[in-house]
Amino acid sequence: MSRTGPTRSKRPGRRVTELVRRSTRLVWSCSPRLFVAMVGLQILAAAALGLQVLVVAQVLERILDLPDAGVTTALVWSVVALAVLMALGSVVGVAQGSVRRLLGELVARSMNERVQDVATTVPLRNFESPEFFETLQRVRQSAATRPFQVTQGLFTVIGTLVSSIGVGAALVALYPWLLPLLAVGAVPVLLTSRRESALEFRFTVAQTTNQRERMYVNFVQTNRDEAKEIRAFQVSTWLRDRYRTLYDTYLEALRKHLLRRLRLSTLGQVLSGVVLAGTLLVLVVLIANGEVGIADAGAAIVGIRVLQGQFQGLVGGVQQVHESGLYLDDLQSFLRHHARQEATAPDRRDSAPPFAGARIQDVSFRYPGATTDALTDVSIAVGPGEVVAVVGENGSGKTTAAKVLAGLYDPDTGHAMWGDRPYGTLVDADLRSRIAVIFQDFVRYAFSASENIALDDAGADARRDELGRDDVRAAARAAGVDGALARLPHGYATRLSRMFDDSADLSGGQWQRLAIARAFYRDADLVILDEPSAALDPRAEHDLFSSLRRTLHGRSALFVSHRFATVRGADRIYVMSSGRVVESGTHEQLMAHRGLYAELFDLQAGAYFPDGWSSSTP
Repeated sequence: MSRTGPTRSKRPGRRVTELVRRSTRLVWSCSPRLFVAMVGLQILAAAALGLQVLVVAQVLERILDLPDAGVTTALVWSVVALAVLMALGSVVGVAQGSVRRLLGELVARSMNERVQDVATTVPLRNFESPEFFETLQRVRQSAATRPFQVTQGLFTVIGTLVSSIGVGAALVALYPWLLPLLAVGAVPVLLTSRRESALEFRFTVAQTTNQRERMYVNFVQTNRDEAKEIRAFQVSTWLRDRYRTLYDTYLEALRKHLLRRLRLSTLGQVLSGVVLAGTLLVLVVLIANGEVGIADAGAAIVGIRVLQGQFQGLVGGVQQVHESGLYLDDLQSFLRHHARQEATAPDRRDSAPPFAGARIQDVSFRYPGATTDALTDVSIAVGPGEVVAVVGENGSGKTTAAKVLAGLYDPDTGHAMWGDRPYGTLVDADLRSRIAVIFQDFVRYAFSASENIALDDAGADARRDELGRDDVRAAARAAGVDGALARLPHGYATRLSRMFDDSADLSGGQWQRLAIARAFYRDADLVILDEPSAALDPRAEHDLFSSLRRTLHGRSALFVSHRFATVRGADRIYVMSSGRVVESGTHEQLMAHRGLYAELFDLQAGAYFPDGWSSSTP
């Protein structure tokens, strides 16, 4: 997708019609009753405004008759009617605001959910692309307001047209030449407003990167996880200066952008004002020559003022439709693009067969924008009931290989196989339910302890008792965190975050164990643990791996680690370096081979034996 937004090759009339149709259908789908109420209120407000002009003419005429006729019943009723119409207009305006707000929130929810559906289902590779992030950021902001603004602009156009017809009919009855003059005055504003809308959209697209950076720097300075390092390294001044520099750059661009818009708006308003002034001068000349009566002149002036306001409203509504339509095009383009990705993906209708092993075979993978492969011809297999380890130094490709085996990344070349079936032929949801994955950078959800463990069906059982369900507790016991969770203020129902009241938090090691419990809870055939012991002490790490077979109850596991001593009991160990598998075998076989594994194992073990270490050391 283009960084500058969607292309717009359709003729303006057809495009506006399509925008209105799409947005109206969207708003209608969110709440037909509120949509009808919005239209009804808009028409009622417009009719009340038109009637006010006619009643003003009656009031003026009867006021001028006061010296002869006195205060008549007709005058009283005309004044009462004018007051009622004005009050009705105010009440309708308040009701419109309430309905508009509620309907806007419903539309925002609907569109945000659509964007969330895309963000949670697109291939994980997309999140490695800055272009995807920029587009996602832009449409995420547009989704909350722009679709409804198109329809709201349409409501404004409808209302102002109805009002203009009523007021215009009154003016035509008085002086037919007034209406064409006022209509001509709206043309310059209409033309310049379209140009303003295009400038606004281009400015937003151009500032997406700056806005993302500002949001990130602001987030870093206000987020709890970063707070300790900001203080420890005393970087608050640097971050604040960076934020200010980014904002200064944005403000300078904003000043130039607003100046361009101001010039266009001024040009349109001046030309429109010239036409209006000419119209009023002609009317003044007619009054001075006695060709127009005072009452008719007063009504005409009120009508001109009201109609001028309606024309401005009409132009504003058209501008709102056009400007918001540009963002809506961008949003719809984003949704359609990823819908096409799903539609063109291989047909994945088969359920995953019983587990007979999983493997990646001759797999190569490159991250978007990278110049070298993260994986090159990598083959790793996990058989039924096996505990397989992948080891290597940082940056060797271990985590990337685990993500491909988990089905989170599609390989560029090679195959990921579930038994004898390629992953691409299986239903995604079914395949994912058969694999449990815990990564080193697992998410600490600000939910209850029970919900953090039972992510698969966290919402299925809203009534969780204080001690937690048996299946959740069993997973916590297997990971060695049951005692810590049971001692929380509300047991397993305790919210794990300092961001909310009546909550608590865990230590780094306890969170690590809870994440492992998350994997154990899922009744998956294959469990992938990527550096699951990074926050554990050596004894806890040894205990975890030693009990892994018992905890898994015959299920298979892939254990990713950079600590070689931990995985020596694995059925098979793959050694990775620079995105390749360079060795594989059991611990004894690899030590006897005296390759990279033996070198790194001796190097790590040497830290515990300052006087020297060899593989024969007891």
